[in-house]
Amino acid sequence: MKAEPSIFDDTDSDAEAVADAEGLADLEAGRTISHEKMKAWLLSWGTPGETPPPTGD
Repeated sequence: MKAEPSIFDDTDSDAEAVADAEGLADLEAGRTISHEKMKAWLLSWGTPGETPPPTGD
């Protein structure tokens, strides 16, 4: 049985580079969610007024 990865394990540099490129492409294409929308959503968790996840700006 393989142990769960930890923060001390070596990182996969290739996978990290792909993830970075995908994130930058999303940013350049405007596929983002504002900090304000995300904060409001997270603060609603577990409350009677919990809101659905925010959509892109």
